[in-house]
Amino acid sequence: MPKHFRTTGRRRRASIAGLLTAASLALAVSGCASYDVTAPADARADATGSATGAKNGKGKGQEGAGQDVDCRKAKCVALTFDAGPSENTDRLLDILKKEKVHATFFMLGKNHIAKRPAEVRRIDAEGHELANHTWSHQILTEIEPAEAKRELSRVQDAVRKITGKTPTLMRPPQGRTDDKVSEISKGLGLAQVLWSVTAKDYETNDSALITKRVLEQTERDGIILLHDIYRGTVPAVPGILKELKKRGYTIVTVSQLLSPAKPEPGMVYRP
Repeated sequence: MPKHFRTTGRRRRASIAGLLTAASLALAVSGCASYDVTAPADARADATGSATGAKNGKGKGQEGAGQDVDCRKAKCVALTFDAGPSENTDRLLDILKKEKVHATFFMLGKNHIAKRPAEVRRIDAEGHELANHTWSHQILTEIEPAEAKRELSRVQDAVRKITGKTPTLMRPPQGRTDDKVSEISKGLGLAQVLWSVTAKDYETNDSALITKRVLEQTERDGIILLHDIYRGTVPAVPGILKELKKRGYTIVTVSQLLSPAKPEPGMVYRP
């Protein structure tokens, strides 16, 4: 299928198939379902707000210690982790704390949030961004709207019960989204976040290879996708952070990357 664009300002109307190759996503879907998508740099350019950026870059309900950063000036990249928390998350949080880096955690509900509330509280307490990756990793475009809504709303409820805060960002499993998912997300106050860098750490436990893949793909305003559930990923993080800093990157949360723009519910953000 050819690519389809409908430009409204800096937003792009994007077909599901064909537009995500830069993120190394193979979406085995048919038809021409579409959704609104914008890049972080375009969101910032369209925004009105403080010229100095937003402290901690957190969305509504996301408060805590953080840093002042303006990604219109700094060479930023967002660091994200999917599918946790897990038995590896505390070690990851130790590394991030030592390196004074904040990340966005797109968390699963079943067997993760539900079983590891202490890690969820620690993620929040240490200034990281709480985000939604559905309850049981169902492909949202392949299930009924009511079920898709439950997949997201159960995580919202669980995180709010544990931390008193409600996520404003979600990542659809496998990056699969469409107008239906966008409408559900909008109703739940969730912006959608895809990615531009993937180490495919679900395929390998080779930390050196994970590091190599991330560094080869990372560019300014990128969004890095890693998983804190796989054995090889967390050991790769110190080397990734060291080299990114050496290359002049400021490592931020997704909301910091978008600031002064606020994540728009239903919108898909993709570098």
